[in-house]
Amino acid sequence: MSQKDYYEVLEVSREASADELKKAYRKLAFENHPDRNPGNAEAESRFKDAAAAYDVLRDEQKRAHYDRYGHSDNNGGGFGGFSNEDIFSQFGDIFGDLFGFGRRSSGPRATQGDDLRYNLEITFRQAAKGDDIKLTIPRNVTCPLCSGTGAAEGSQREVCGTCGGSGQVYRRQGPFQFATTCHVCSGRGHVIPKPCPKCKGDGSIEESRELTVHIPAGVYDSARLRLRGEGEAGKNGGPSGDLYVVLRVGADKVFDREGQDLLYVADITFPNAALGYRLSIPTLDDNIEFDIPKGTQSGTVFRVQGKGLPYPGEKRMGDMLVEVIVKTPKDLSAEQIELLEAFELFAQKKDAKLSSKLKKEMKKFGKVILGE
Repeated sequence: MSQKDYYEVLEVSREASADELKKAYRKLAFENHPDRNPGNAEAESRFKDAAAAYDVLRDEQKRAHYDRYGHSDNNGGGFGGFSNEDIFSQFGDIFGDLFGFGRRSSGPRATQGDDLRYNLEITFRQAAKGDDIKLTIPRNVTCPLCSGTGAAEGSQREVCGTCGGSGQVYRRQGPFQFATTCHVCSGRGHVIPKPCPKCKGDGSIEESRELTVHIPAGVYDSARLRLRGEGEAGKNGGPSGDLYVVLRVGADKVFDREGQDLLYVADITFPNAALGYRLSIPTLDDNIEFDIPKGTQSGTVFRVQGKGLPYPGEKRMGDMLVEVIVKTPKDLSAEQIELLEAFELFAQKKDAKLSSKLKKEMKKFGKVILGE
């Protein structure tokens, strides 16, 4: 083996953390792995050098000794005479991540079931006030007849005779050992001589289940509600997955929404905008009275605090935004045109004594303009 500096071999600084060392070693091992570089002696040498360096530097005591004494008197702390098969044994967790093999497994691992997604359409009012909705969800559940073993009553799974229960078979290529998924048990590590008649050996069956989903008040469109354990059944005793309910909130005929604020558009007449007006505004619960001040311009937005949507899981509320739109009349009659012209003359005068007369004309103007 070469006597290169271990830090230089791994291309890291002498202050590198354990995670940095592992990351650097994984990169070099992947690039120089013999399976990726068949017949390449230089790659094999770099592969062994990286393994030797990582074996020392990942161990705190060996690393401290190496930092102090270097390669001399390292008490065999280096990689020494390990074979390539020893490398796979030493770092099986890393090679398992990189190439799908490593330490031999004692059997199939328990795996969590798949998560499920359900798109649920709700009304604007359901999103605003909250609701409890019943759903019927088809999903795979643990077979009740065999309790998930997949074996018929009176029988049981048997360890696969080809892979010995590991789910992998091994082959040698020169000095190296490689693993592939067992073709007999498909990586499960077991075979079922007598499959369960209900689930056909799968260990799970499809079943429809009725669930109640609680919609929190104030939820927004595309919100995801998570129901733990209500997804697909796990394999080999693993836990079930989760169910994600994705909400689609419909539009409302009265309100628009801006976050947790409600937007209400109120149409008023020009005389009401000029003279002021008490407006009845709908809310999610009932109507409230709101005073439009004199001289209000079209497009003005007023805020009514606490009359919006609740914040999910909180006590605070959003506000009601009232946008005032002043209606402009169309297709005026001769009388309406005359009144508008008269109003324009009054509006141009500065005499304060005309204010009461102007108000009377304004009211008359409003009635005629609106056809009352």
